[in-house]
Amino acid sequence: MYTDVTGVILVGGKSIRMGENKALMKLGSKTVIERMVDIVRPLFSNIILISNTPEEYKFLQLPVFEDVYKYRGPLAGIHSALLHSKTEKNFIISCDIPLMSGEMINYLITYKTGKPVTICEAAGYTQPLAGVYNKSILSKAEKFLIDHEIENSDKPENEKKKCRMHSFLDTIEVEMLHPENLDFYSDDLFFNMNSPEDYEKILNTNWD
Repeated sequence: MYTDVTGVILVGGKSIRMGENKALMKLGSKTVIERMVDIVRPLFSNIILISNTPEEYKFLQLPVFEDVYKYRGPLAGIHSALLHSKTEKNFIISCDIPLMSGEMINYLITYKTGKPVTICEAAGYTQPLAGVYNKSILSKAEKFLIDHEIENSDKPENEKKKCRMHSFLDTIEVEMLHPENLDFYSDDLFFNMNSPEDYEKILNTNWD
């Protein structure tokens, strides 16, 4: 179990495409967020959640922190995670990825690199929402969020542009891993559950 790495779950935003709070949808006998906690609990002595509706997750009995910069997308969640974490190294994962495995998490954490972010190019996409993030990028993330806030300051909340993760990652050093040749790898590890169709597909997994 890692004591020097914090496990962080980004519980997500409004789930507009799903039409309801995906974190509280059931996969078998448990909710998505319970499944995510089950994935990270054996690995980390410190686990935190990032959510703007913390009261919904009191039943998990874990620390929950809100975004400082609300409605700004996943970068705002990562910023809040780094701000509230007590460790330099953090494994951050979105609850959109409920098929992630402990083996893949270990691979990301133990990969030797001097870069502050370690993520994968997998399943045909860059996967920034399952990776290792060092606290050293906190000030850069904050500046990026503030700069975008200024750009959108004259717009109502529902019209503001979210801060794109890929744009931010272009401004920092990133270790990009290609795990497709690992024995335990499958594209399903990074399956992103965003829509009702995704949910129906993932329900076919044997959960119980």
